[in-house]
Amino acid sequence: MHYRDRTRAGRELAAALRELRDEGALPEPIVLALPRGGAAVAVEVARELSAPLDVLVVRKIGAPHHEEFGVGAITGDDPPLLDRATLARLGLSAQALAPVVERERQELRRRERRYRQGRPPPALRGRTVIVVDDGLATGSTARAALRHVRGQGPARTVLAVPVGAPDSLDALAAEADLVVCPFRPAVFSSVGQWYDDFGQLTDADVLNALRGA
Repeated sequence: MHYRDRTRAGRELAAALRELRDEGALPEPIVLALPRGGAAVAVEVARELSAPLDVLVVRKIGAPHHEEFGVGAITGDDPPLLDRATLARLGLSAQALAPVVERERQELRRRERRYRQGRPPPALRGRTVIVVDDGLATGSTARAALRHVRGQGPARTVLAVPVGAPDSLDALAAEADLVVCPFRPAVFSSVGQWYDDFGQLTDADVLNALRGA
């Protein structure tokens, strides 16, 4: 199974969530996209559920000199959520990551300003908050997002992705009230391998998704 693109994946995910909504499992939903990639998926979910759409900017913390290798993530003003076991294995300390964290914090704030354009963050207390991304690999950014959301007092937290690594999905079951993922391939190396078109999205694409919802 492959998704043609993020729009098609979003529609498949939206269909699964619609069934849950019709069963009464998603009262007062609000959809939070993890941009950039999650925005193109989340707009389809928000449309199907007739729910408001907003963004939750999360930045991966990469290992020094190996930025693609994630060792944690940050969101909002929360302290960085670091994978202590991975840090120990790499011989890294939180102090050594401080410059990386500061750089990612600055980019996080830049994106928040760009995407929100003066709007305040949405009120999540008492809502069903559906956190949407285009896929789940290690789960570090999703974990940081879910913990941030839980601190806002939602009635229920839902993690929704079109495709994910089974082990990572299982590990995140303790972080959300519900995990929804239509496609859980047994052999998983990256999110992009399950898309025919997995091109990089831009800030403009995120803004267009927010307007389109």
